[in-house]
Amino acid sequence: MGNTLTCCVSPNASPKLGRRTGPAEPDYESEVYEAAAGDAVAVAAAPAPAAVEPAELDLGAGEGHHLQHISDREMPEDLAFESNPSDHPRASTIFLSKSQTDVREKRKSNHLNHVSPGQLTKKYSSCSTIFLDDSTVSQPNLRTTIKCVTLAIYYHIKNRDANRSLDIFDERSHPLTREKVPEEYFQHDPEHKFIYRFVRTLFSAAQLTAECAIVTLVYLERLLTYAEIDICPTNWKRIVLGAILLASKVWDDQAVWNVDYCQILKDITVEDMNEMERHFLELLQFNINVPASVYAKYYFDLRSLADDNNLSFLFAPLSKERAQNLEAISRLCEDKYKDLCRAAMRRSFSADNFIGIQRSNAILS
Repeated sequence: MGNTLTCCVSPNASPKLGRRTGPAEPDYESEVYEAAAGDAVAVAAAPAPAAVEPAELDLGAGEGHHLQHISDREMPEDLAFESNPSDHPRASTIFLSKSQTDVREKRKSNHLNHVSPGQLTKKYSSCSTIFLDDSTVSQPNLRTTIKCVTLAIYYHIKNRDANRSLDIFDERSHPLTREKVPEEYFQHDPEHKFIYRFVRTLFSAAQLTAECAIVTLVYLERLLTYAEIDICPTNWKRIVLGAILLASKVWDDQAVWNVDYCQILKDITVEDMNEMERHFLELLQFNINVPASVYAKYYFDLRSLADDNNLSFLFAPLSKERAQNLEAISRLCEDKYKDLCRAAMRRSFSADNFIGIQRSNAILS
């Protein structure tokens, strides 16, 4: 993964977009604005820390300064690490908890009104047939993942606590189009289909991956937690754009440059993109680390969100060819695991007391 974060001011396109064979971006200026609003509330300034006496700074004689890695740095005192889902794998994701209110109300309404669930479309495995979808934690399905991520953003907007925002993300102060945006746009929550259309346009034009969509959601929730703001009709587009911009640079080795987004969103300037990226990083306190455990948690919570909202994955019977591919991948992972075990055993066991560890073989029926 390329972790270099740069602001591009070159008028030329990035090498990644140069690989496209044809125009991929639709005309974003013609999108109909149907969304809602909330007043931006300034974030209160934090009190200045107390002065430290010189006698308290004892670095020890003969010891050099310890340079701490960015992933090991201390969290702010007013931010509980264990309660932040974008940092801690055991903390519950915010979008899933916000969606549960609507899910419970929908189930309660169906129960009271005796609404039939209809024909069951979900396929279940049996002794003779195994159904699998084409989405895994390492290679998620792009279309389904974008639908789930945009649904999570929809629940963030719909069930927000307040309308706290910052000027840099306010679309009224920094519009994405030269066209006059009607005031009604900021007075109603956007529908899921409009959020999906906006994100799909960016991912299609910039040729981003499904993994980048998951990292985008991680950065979005981390921003809301660190900056103590809400995503609302006035700022959701710029917050999502900033999260996509940062996630593409962290995840993809050949990231899309800022000037390329100006070709997708015709009316935005490179200076505006650079300023938004700089503020986004400062609000994240430059914490762009996404542990594998956090990534996996978001992936499976997105699958749970899809299941609660009847967003079906494409299931297909397990064929002989795919079973052989899965078996080959499993064998490759098993060989790597054995090599790691042998290396650990050389340091942990003596030749006299060594007893081979027996493992049972998995049977795919």
